[in-house]
Amino acid sequence: MKLKKGDTVVVIAGKDKGKEGQIIRALPRENKVVVSGVNIAKKHQKQTSQTMQGGIIDRDMPMHASNVMLLHKGKPTRVGYKIQADGTKVRVAKRTGEVIS
Repeated sequence: MKLKKGDTVVVIAGKDKGKEGQIIRALPRENKVVVSGVNIAKKHQKQTSQTMQGGIIDRDMPMHASNVMLLHKGKPTRVGYKIQADGTKVRVAKRTGEVIS
């Protein structure tokens, strides 16, 4: 998977199309990501202890990685890889060809 935790992405398909957010979790085995503020579901939470509050809470749910695109300098771009002269592998924005930090 070419997306990492902390990347800023934009949703390109689904009910939240056009929304932006940061990746909270990446699930590479399932090829899914959890983006903050996107794909929110209501969960009925039972109170388990005195510190945890019960009730209906909003929860960010995983979505398929193909439904999001990385934002690089404010524009969505695909991600590729390049091997530098010193042998290190880096992520590269396909739109500009620049290295993604």
